[in-house]
Amino acid sequence: MIRDGETALPFDPADRIEAGLCFIGVLRSPWGPGTAPRNLRAARDTGQAARIELRPGYAAGLSGLAVGQAIQLLYWVDRGQRDLIVQTPGHADGPRGTFALRSPVRPNPIALGTVVITALDQAAGVIGIDATDAWDGTPVLDIKPWIGTVDVPPGWRPGD
Repeated sequence: MIRDGETALPFDPADRIEAGLCFIGVLRSPWGPGTAPRNLRAARDTGQAARIELRPGYAAGLSGLAVGQAIQLLYWVDRGQRDLIVQTPGHADGPRGTFALRSPVRPNPIALGTVVITALDQAAGVIGIDATDAWDGTPVLDIKPWIGTVDVPPGWRPGD
């Protein structure tokens, strides 16, 4: 559905596949269509935790991670719309380009969330996380450690 002020691409981005990806696991959450919080902050406010279940063969990649550590989670919003290049979000004062938004509606439905590890079972390949705004069953693309000295731009301060 296109809202007033929105612009759809004249093509389907899925028809322009130029790379291959493999899903390393799946997110397990209490969320589904119509119930998911609009972002991670709102998800944390619910107090609902989530978990990542890795596919067989990937558990060894958890070595070096620890409970309490922040990680960046890349996931594939597989049920998201892909054709809007200008959107009119309800929280904004007018239309905005997709690349100026954190919306899951994007040509490549890749989402990024920085979450905290709350439990870790390397043998089972399961990571408990503090929250997610993703629907249950959302595929996971990658996990990376969040490192303040790398991931925060020099001189940046909250509110900038």
